[in-house]
Amino acid sequence: MFSDYKIGPEAMEYFLMGYQSQMDGRLEDAVYYYKKSLEIEDTAEGHTFLGWAYSFMGNLEEAIAECKRAIQVDPEFGNPYNDIGSYLLQQNKPDEAIAWLKKAKRAKRYATPEYAYINTGKAYEMKGLWPLAILEYRRALEINPRYVPAKTALDRLAIRLN
Repeated sequence: MFSDYKIGPEAMEYFLMGYQSQMDGRLEDAVYYYKKSLEIEDTAEGHTFLGWAYSFMGNLEEAIAECKRAIQVDPEFGNPYNDIGSYLLQQNKPDEAIAWLKKAKRAKRYATPEYAYINTGKAYEMKGLWPLAILEYRRALEINPRYVPAKTALDRLAIRLN
């Protein structure tokens, strides 16, 4: 899952401990380990996942700040652009989110670009622009035909529009 991440072995050890802590719901531990990873090596991945942990804690402003730090470290890494867009959607700021999600779609290093498309679809839904949302969800499915959230979103809109 993390094989394409640009993290050295020592920093990766702490990064993975942070990830496991986060998956186990131990968010304070996750923050600690992600920060330890970043002390060893300043990586876009470390900042992005630290931001993700902050988002789980409800601290979206700090999550966005960490993603912006990630972009400074590696502007080609797509995850932080998408994550900023996602956090802005949670703050009910779809127009701001769309701008960041467009950048995620153009990122050269992004293993899950379908996420940016589904989040753009959500932004368009929030704005009542259902045909544009449908296009985004379809694009997500073109990228990953087994991406259940995109299929679910398309089905939901089909019911709404009929």
